[in-house]
Amino acid sequence: MAKYSKKSQDKVEENMHEMKEGKLKSGRSGRKVTNPKQAIAIGLSEARKEGAKVPKKAAAKKRATPKKKAAAKKAAPKKKAAAKKRATPKKKAAAKKAAPGKKAAAKKATAKRATAKRATAKKASPKKKAAAKKRATPKKKAATKS
Repeated sequence: MAKYSKKSQDKVEENMHEMKEGKLKSGRSGRKVTNPKQAIAIGLSEARKEGAKVPKKAAAKKRATPKKKAAAKKAAPKKKAAAKKRATPKKKAAAKKAAPGKKAAAKKATAKRATAKRATAKKASPKKKAAAKKRATPKKKAATKS
């Protein structure tokens, strides 16, 4: 059994000829149609309106997002909240006083690095944690001296 009726085929054919002649225009914007697929779609929709036998429009497909991305998005706000809780009143005052520019950008970058280190430390084994602490302590001392 045929999916499309003769009436719908004729409608598509008419629209294709109009498109090739440059007379077919889009319904919404009124622009000239140059794409053959669009001409076919217009012909089928007109045939549907007239009651011709045409299959229903295909439903829009939903994108399947990977679970890893969704999990990463959920975990990100928790880290920010935890970082806000750890900030002392002195650090908050210093952050407010800092002029927007290089200083603020540098502080944001260091904060991001610190949160990344914490995240990796949680995942790391006990031996790796100890090694990370040893590496982190000289940097903190150097930062306090300058």
